[in-house]
Amino acid sequence: MSDKKLILVVDDDTDLVEMISMKLESEDFRVAKAYDGVEALDKIKEEKPVLIILDVMMPRKDGYALCDELKNSEEYKDIIVVLLTAVSDAISSTNYTHMGGKTTLADDFVPKPIDLDKLMEIVKDNL
Repeated sequence: MSDKKLILVVDDDTDLVEMISMKLESEDFRVAKAYDGVEALDKIKEEKPVLIILDVMMPRKDGYALCDELKNSEEYKDIIVVLLTAVSDAISSTNYTHMGGKTTLADDFVPKPIDLDKLMEIVKDNL
């Protein structure tokens, strides 16, 4: 059993998941991957990561719904959730808003396009 911290990366953009995963692995984290909220929940139940990097807009279950589900769960409320949000660029064409994001129980937010160095700072600050 490794003592490296497990981080779950959840986004429906497979290239982005790979990019973030490679960066995390280079920083000596273990990485699990999921491509929508339903798959993410299965992985969380299997492995219980210490932190989740979670996209907001995804099929089947969006990031806000998953975040709130985790934060309202006794078993999973301590998992740190960092939401990835691209919504600032598309406010007029989406029903997601930053105010909506701020009312979720997420621990932090990272705007898209993602600055990987900034993301790593946020990950390390939260662990």
